[in-house]
Amino acid sequence: MDMQREMTQEIRRHPFVALGLISVAELFTLSLWFSGSAIAHQLEQYWSLNPLMGGWITGAVQIGFVVGALISSFLSLADRYNPRKLFAAAAVLGAVVNVLIIVSHNAIFGLILRFLTGVMLAGVYPVAVKLVSLWFPKGRGVAIGILIAALTMGSALPHLVVAILPEFPWRIIVIVNSILALIGAGIVYFGLPDARQDNGRIESLSLHVLGAVVRNRAVMLANYGYFGHMWELYAMWTWIPAFLGANLRALHQTQSVVLTSVLSFVVIGVSGAVGSWFGGWFADRFGRTTSTILSMAVSGSCALLIGLTYGRSYELMLLIAVVWGVFVIADSAQFSAATTEVSDPDCVGTALTFQMAIGFFITNLSINLIPVLESRIGWNWAFATLAVGPALGIVAMARLRRHPDAVKIANGKR
Repeated sequence: MDMQREMTQEIRRHPFVALGLISVAELFTLSLWFSGSAIAHQLEQYWSLNPLMGGWITGAVQIGFVVGALISSFLSLADRYNPRKLFAAAAVLGAVVNVLIIVSHNAIFGLILRFLTGVMLAGVYPVAVKLVSLWFPKGRGVAIGILIAALTMGSALPHLVVAILPEFPWRIIVIVNSILALIGAGIVYFGLPDARQDNGRIESLSLHVLGAVVRNRAVMLANYGYFGHMWELYAMWTWIPAFLGANLRALHQTQSVVLTSVLSFVVIGVSGAVGSWFGGWFADRFGRTTSTILSMAVSGSCALLIGLTYGRSYELMLLIAVVWGVFVIADSAQFSAATTEVSDPDCVGTALTFQMAIGFFITNLSINLIPVLESRIGWNWAFATLAVGPALGIVAMARLRRHPDAVKIANGKR
């Protein structure tokens, strides 16, 4: 019996087993993020929101994540406490806050709950990236890419739930996503052992940790690239379902909720998962700055081109949307991986959380800009403004490529 228990422990301590557990937990828990977006139409009616205000169903989560991540980075929570337990606690609280939406009877209470969901997710996403970095001292590009693939699938999962259960009341969908988050918490808390590389933590609060992150030029260049990437990513994820539906109406004078949900899941989830894995594989072999520059060049081009297909060719639009879905996320893991490689080992959790806090603040700006632009210049040009982010991100990563600390990235593969 003791030998069997030891064998089980050794299997659980294999890095790829740990990666699988973390990724599944991330997939389930991050379904909370877009659980409101997938049922946005129903929530807009229930809370009497106009379409412009409807953007805050996702925007409130973004702001909550920013606030939670800033507090976490300020207090260095991810470097002071056991990341596995921190992930589990945040996932449980996120599930509880999310399920309370079913008893919210007005928009203010509902949006506050979405805000608090985002606060709790700040203890999930960056902490999961740190967990993977602890399990993978080498080969982090593919490992974190697989994790981001799980995040992508988790973000798109509510769209699949809507497609499978189109006639189900929206409250059931909210409950399903909260149950998934609880399962994710259980997987990490009970199924995942602590990584052997998790050798120590900051014992007390020190603002020098965050200061060291901000003063690290290589880290900040990776951050600037990430900020440009984030200007594009979540605005695309949030509004591509509306674009798909609007284009379907423009061409065929009809809209299928199920078809739109399925296509949204394919563009965001399936394409994104492929892109996350491919981006990691490519980066580990050819360099992180090379991978991110290529990804942003393609995704920025898609942002410029996709609006030109509106009302003209649904097939061409879908092709560009799928390519965009692949490359808009293919670089995401590589910014995080680069940050873990050029950061001081004692500051990794704080560096990741700070990076994501500012990045997700930026997403809230672009998410709320798109409906304003759509109402004024139409879908033909609204997405084109997202190309600004990748363009600036390319500049930042080109500079990081020339930085002396770039030799630390991907074992010298810049």
